[in-house]
Amino acid sequence: KKKKKKKPPVCRTLVSIMDLSNLDATQVKLLKEECILVDENDRVIGSESKKNCHLNSNIRAGMLHRAFSVFLFNTKGELLLQQRATAKITFPECFTNTCCSHPLYHPSELEEEGNVGVRRAAQRKLNHELGIPNDQVPLDAFEFLTRIHYKAESDEVWGEHEVDYILLIQRDVDITPNPNEVTAHSFVTQQQLRELLGNSEQGSVKITPWFKMICQDLLFKWWDNLSDLTSFVDQASIHRMT
Repeated sequence: KKKKKKKPPVCRTLVSIMDLSNLDATQVKLLKEECILVDENDRVIGSESKKNCHLNSNIRAGMLHRAFSVFLFNTKGELLLQQRATAKITFPECFTNTCCSHPLYHPSELEEEGNVGVRRAAQRKLNHELGIPNDQVPLDAFEFLTRIHYKAESDEVWGEHEVDYILLIQRDVDITPNPNEVTAHSFVTQQQLRELLGNSEQGSVKITPWFKMICQDLLFKWWDNLSDLTSFVDQASIHRMT
């Protein structure tokens, strides 16, 4: 009989004594959300709080959760970037792609047929972070291309370890950013993004590690082919960037 894979151990002692009083109260409330735990092949093995999923102590023990990254382009072919708010617990003030977050451990976002759970999560968070109305980003407009697996520390306490679904969408949208999530936003051309990446190498701006990895290996090929991404759809693969 095949043994069920166990969830990684959780460092409960650290969790219980952690002082969160120096963190933004709204962001602390979000730490109670239940993320989807997966193994390295993206098979669901349980759930854990957003807090536990993002503690380096648990990440080092192997804890891995499901996530998504949205790349939203307008009809001029420009990519919507955001700068994460100072209040964010991981990678505050970093520039990144349009929206990066997690599907939650409840039926509507666990549904894997047609990746509809991840699509619902993407729609929910585009509204939460950027105020984009759901009807402007319908579920069937998201193109699920592939997945990446990466790990990155934000500081000595917090980090990321994710199987990240890459979703592209091209729509003109209305944006009303949530200041607790987003400090700034802008549509950029390829040249402007390359300049931003160059500035990050010089240390004048900060870029999230997953966005930097995707830019280095994948993004610009997709960007050159927005009219037909068929040849880039690779939903069976998980690109290992750890």
